[in-house]
Amino acid sequence: MATACDPILPPRRPCMPESLPPPPASVARLLDDALVCMCRQVTKGTILTAIRAGQSTLETLGHETAAGQGCGTCHATLGELIAQAGRAKPAKPNKVELMKLEQDGLDALPDIERFAETGNWQELNEDHKQRFKWHGLFYRKQTPGNFMLRVRMTNGFTSAEQFRLIADLTDRYGKGFCDITTRQQIQMRWFTIADVPDIWRRLATVGLHGKQTGMDNIRNVCGCPLAGLTPHELFDAAAVCREFTQVFLDNKEFTNLPRKFNVTITGCLENCCHSETQDLALVPSYRELDGGQVNGFNVLAGGKQGSGGYTPAKDLDVFVRPQDAAQLCGQVVLIFRDHGSREARNKARLAFLLEERGAAWFRAELEKRWGRALPTAGPDLRKKHHADHLGIHPQRRSAKDEGPPLFAAGLLVPVGRITTEQMRGVADLAERYGSGDIRLSVQQNVIIPNIPEHRLAQFTEEPLLKEMPFDPSPIMRGLVACTGIDYCHMALIETKDWAIRVARELERRTEGRTVMPLTIHWSGCSAGCGLHQTASIGLQGCRSRVDGKIVEAAHVCVNGSSGPNARVGDDLMYDVPCEQLGEALAPLVKYLPRNVPRTHDARG
Repeated sequence: MATACDPILPPRRPCMPESLPPPPASVARLLDDALVCMCRQVTKGTILTAIRAGQSTLETLGHETAAGQGCGTCHATLGELIAQAGRAKPAKPNKVELMKLEQDGLDALPDIERFAETGNWQELNEDHKQRFKWHGLFYRKQTPGNFMLRVRMTNGFTSAEQFRLIADLTDRYGKGFCDITTRQQIQMRWFTIADVPDIWRRLATVGLHGKQTGMDNIRNVCGCPLAGLTPHELFDAAAVCREFTQVFLDNKEFTNLPRKFNVTITGCLENCCHSETQDLALVPSYRELDGGQVNGFNVLAGGKQGSGGYTPAKDLDVFVRPQDAAQLCGQVVLIFRDHGSREARNKARLAFLLEERGAAWFRAELEKRWGRALPTAGPDLRKKHHADHLGIHPQRRSAKDEGPPLFAAGLLVPVGRITTEQMRGVADLAERYGSGDIRLSVQQNVIIPNIPEHRLAQFTEEPLLKEMPFDPSPIMRGLVACTGIDYCHMALIETKDWAIRVARELERRTEGRTVMPLTIHWSGCSAGCGLHQTASIGLQGCRSRVDGKIVEAAHVCVNGSSGPNARVGDDLMYDVPCEQLGEALAPLVKYLPRNVPRTHDARG
């Protein structure tokens, strides 16, 4: 008689000679949906999932999947799969990999609730702190007892209702400000673990959460903030961003990657998303297929910023239709999951797998998993310049549209730090002049869309626009800064305050002169979260000795870019004290060559 512990197995079906399992020597070439155990109809993919979850013997594998519980002819193949997995494991797995083997990060929710109930944050161990990031909850060494929550906002889409709620929660539990990130999301700070349940509950009422925004997950999926609105797009790709997010969210197939995974999906022609810095990027293209033009994406992979510096993403020579794009993205991520290094974390990004195996191997592996030939890439339709969508821009209009022309207003949020008062002000403007929609850009700015033409004059006179201008100086316009040492344990310097101070100094030094558009990006360390190596002027935080004292300083690089002609910024100066950066950078601001972006200002 079966006991409660016995696996429930289907009736045994004998293996016929024509349906024997593959020999062990060929198992590596099998697709994941190939049957390994014929008696119980168990695929290779199911078996590998169980092995990765810790089932490393025939007995435990059989109990978990029913494989090998029939005639036994697949035992040799099962043994080879177990052996291959063992060989693939790092000889010295890093501590994060060991932590993930003990518990999936998604399963940490009961621990969060337990600590929230007691409020005893001092009892958090390092594994707790890491796993909590699967739920967007970040312990910060610089603020003991206080936490940061990263809120997922796919494609940078948000609303007045969401902005107001975040402002209310930040006033109640934080210190009156939030940060807009270079991944088009918001970071809330300074609350305690006891505050978390109420914050999560109230965020959920407006459709927000922070799930899988940290650690070894697919981070916020980025895209053009004016997707669906800008006349300068091949097509609206926002739906693909949402569809792909639904593929991986709450899905444990994607919650144990070797490292973080950054994705951008865009149909914008204006190169507004820094696609070359991403692990995976889909950019606008077209192909002549089935007798006509098909609009879709070219696939780029292996971009990164940290772990040894900026590596531009490689073209995989793949074209994908929008309706297939989300599933193809999932397969790219699973290749990284299955083949990416899990040893030293600074060598665990997709860029290193592509460097080791090559783009041709990666494309062949993707095609094998896809199950059919993939079309080759079409032309890259993005412009060479990088657009920021600041200013007043006409929205796309068709012959069927009724009513007045609509415009989008891109407003500067200097270095992404926004007060709760400003957030409520943006929400008010979005509802009074627009549709209540708000968009966030990778430049850490906000966009208010759907403003009727006849209301633009009144809108541009609003007092908030003195703090958040739509027409900032060329120096302030391209200013981006990472979190900095105030809230990031990796940073070596304070970034946001220095960025503002140096920018104001550069404005003073160039007053009365013509300054061409440029970008100035600050990263507090080599991780490059401020994308400093993609900027006209990039600054990487460091420490320098001046008159026997250690001071905050920066290495300076120039002429970096993303886009079709991506290039890593050239190192120019090292260890420049931040106090002297205004003087050091002034000649660069005046004379550095750069591409000049187009503008679409409704006022001419």
